[in-house]
Amino acid sequence: GIGLFILGRYAEAIQKLEKAPNRKEKFVYLAMAQRCLRDYESALKNLQQASKAGADALNVGLEKAATYRYAGDVEAAARELKACANFENVSAEYHYQLGRLQEIQGEYDQAVSNYKTALELAPEHQRALFHLAYRHDLSGYEDAAIGYYKQIVANSPVYVSALLNLAVLYEDQGNFDQASLCVDKVLECHPNHPRARLFKKDIESSKTMYYDEEKEKKRSRKNQILETPISDFELSVRSRNCLRKMNIRTLGDLLNITEAELLSYKNFGETSLREIKAVLEQKNLHLGMALEDSELQTGESADAGETQDQGLSNKPVEDLQLSVRARKCLQKLNLHTIGDVCRTTEAELLGCKNFGVTSLNEIKKALGGLGLSLRSLD
Repeated sequence: GIGLFILGRYAEAIQKLEKAPNRKEKFVYLAMAQRCLRDYESALKNLQQASKAGADALNVGLEKAATYRYAGDVEAAARELKACANFENVSAEYHYQLGRLQEIQGEYDQAVSNYKTALELAPEHQRALFHLAYRHDLSGYEDAAIGYYKQIVANSPVYVSALLNLAVLYEDQGNFDQASLCVDKVLECHPNHPRARLFKKDIESSKTMYYDEEKEKKRSRKNQILETPISDFELSVRSRNCLRKMNIRTLGDLLNITEAELLSYKNFGETSLREIKAVLEQKNLHLGMALEDSELQTGESADAGETQDQGLSNKPVEDLQLSVRARKCLQKLNLHTIGDVCRTTEAELLGCKNFGVTSLNEIKKALGGLGLSLRSLD
């Protein structure tokens, strides 16, 4: 059972462990396997059983805190850690778990301090080192982050997330050879790892990428036009109210909706439609224009005979067919391709104004349909 857990075969591990004799090791590993499968209630019950079976009180308390944190119960996690507070400056794991909780609470400086304390107490604590690196990565201290990631890679078995994050940083700096080496290490152990395969293709294409400055200027000017607020134009109160209720805020939003969709909305008639069409005509635009462009691009890609893998990372985010709100968030974060989205974390997306869990789940579902996922923390 423990061996299956180490291999990541959690469901099989649970089946074996449930048949094992009752002892503290059984309950601890059973709880951790259940937590990996997001069965937090069962995990907490087994941790309680582990405590009764004589498991170390500190270890049980810290595992409970981690389980509550994964379950989203921040208050319960804080209570468990408070009960372990007498191990401050003694237990590296205590400071690591405290740092993870503080990150969720937005106390980033305190979290960094606790990760550093954990490493002072136990320099080999790889998870503390990873999250210290990742926090510097998110804060824009790329050189420091690279240094920490390199320590992890040098002193531990293949740490997939550390290698992929390091590859992204190297790629951002234009150091494509080092980025490629990091991804190759992942693929040596996990040949079918979807994100690693995508990054490998992305890195190879970056080596021969041609940057068209004039084309980029045109795209920038076009984006400025599309981001123009509807409120900048003289529309009737009825038209303005209808658009607001439909969550249409910019000219770009209007390009993603058809005449039929507008007319199907309550209290929206031909007069309002003519007003809006007149506004768009001033900019040489028309309703549904973005939808037509998307269909054209899809057809051209098919005619060019590109395979799914070859074009996946460079496909525009429009191909994910996301809602207006989700698309606007990706635009604000300057994410233009599916590859860009896959290099972004849940935390970075949720940090965008007006972007919530609903939009996050929408993006995750769209990526999942392609066999892809967002960049992970662990």
